[in-house]
Amino acid sequence: MENNFLPLNLDDMSYPTGNIYKSVSIIGARSNQFTVAIKEELGRRLAEFAPAHDNLDEITENREQIEISRHYERLPKPTQVAVEEFMAHRVYWRHRDNPADTNAPELNP
Repeated sequence: MENNFLPLNLDDMSYPTGNIYKSVSIIGARSNQFTVAIKEELGRRLAEFAPAHDNLDEITENREQIEISRHYERLPKPTQVAVEEFMAHRVYWRHRDNPADTNAPELNP
């Protein structure tokens, strides 16, 4: 996945939902899912470096901690990943009030 962002065609973006605002809302919700997952993972990985005491005089530099932080800084932005998934039709959604408003495949009973 590239770390650059190209202009998007709004017609292509609104086609799956029929409404650009609904598409942006779906992309935003998916982006938030990525953000929460990344934040939790980063918190778990950095928790092992947390000092047992709160003495500011004894803070040391840890190369492994710095490398972990750099890894997460190099990841593509969650919004970029969400847009790419949406445009590739890899995002499932449904409207809470209208179950017929979904991108799920139709099932034949």
